[in-house]
Amino acid sequence: MQHFRTILHPTDFSAAADAAFGVACSLSQALGARLILLHCLPTPVTAIGGTQALPPPPDEPERREALDKLQAALRSVGTLHGECKVTVGEAANEILRLAQETPCDLIAMGTHGRSGVARLLLGSVAEAVLRKASCPVLTVKAT
Repeated sequence: MQHFRTILHPTDFSAAADAAFGVACSLSQALGARLILLHCLPTPVTAIGGTQALPPPPDEPERREALDKLQAALRSVGTLHGECKVTVGEAANEILRLAQETPCDLIAMGTHGRSGVARLLLGSVAEAVLRKASCPVLTVKAT
């Protein structure tokens, strides 16, 4: 039987992520597992003369706002075994990197349930994580 000691919950603050947060919290509390909340900020890109330059440093107010939201979410459920992280980069890569580094026993994340052309054009973070994660991934679709 799988023992879940560390659960990673990546969030983009959407309704789907909120639904997955509820599930992640319930599992964390029932199993006594540590809960890590993660928000990934997109990499800022600056173009100079039509070519991509080095990205500027992350916007500190944006990072602080995301961290404040994550900490408020943890406080709202009163978990004692939680931590919050804000990273910069492509979401799927950052989720997979943190899941490996921590290491996580479960990733509990929301999915928007896009299909067809919308998924083809926008990609699917949940699908990329499902395909490449080295631990189980629980996806929750908002109803």
